[in-house]
Amino acid sequence: MEDSRIPVRIRGLVVPRLLLSLVREGRWRHPGTTVLARTMPWFEDPLDFLTSIEAMARESRSLDSLSEDDATAQVFRLARGSEQPGPVDLPWLDIDKAFLVAVNERAGDDVVVALDYRTDPTDPRVLASDFWTQPGPCSWREVAPTFSALVAAFDL
Repeated sequence: MEDSRIPVRIRGLVVPRLLLSLVREGRWRHPGTTVLARTMPWFEDPLDFLTSIEAMARESRSLDSLSEDDATAQVFRLARGSEQPGPVDLPWLDIDKAFLVAVNERAGDDVVVALDYRTDPTDPRVLASDFWTQPGPCSWREVAPTFSALVAAFDL
């Protein structure tokens, strides 16, 4: 999967070594509903944790297609930072600096968890979509300030 000299990338972003290790060891998986509810109390729909780099890359391509249509991009609050006059801040997701690590289990739920590289290129923040807290478009909310903090919270 990886040569230690050549970083593994998804959407041009270097995959954290910790995530690579968890995937390789089969430890990147759903932490259980109790842990998930404690970590993401607003989240209501079941998630499928993507257990391969290939699946993360494949599912993350949906960010491109969803952002191509302005109305859809508004609903999901997706923007390309490279095409914006200023920084893209929460509650928006900058799709140039993110990829997906978990997606909806049920078709049509349209919920995800993403690594967000706007804060740190080696230990990115973890965000999840939020359609439940307020009516209207999706808001992106912080699940953990870093991926390593999420792993600790999930006890992986």
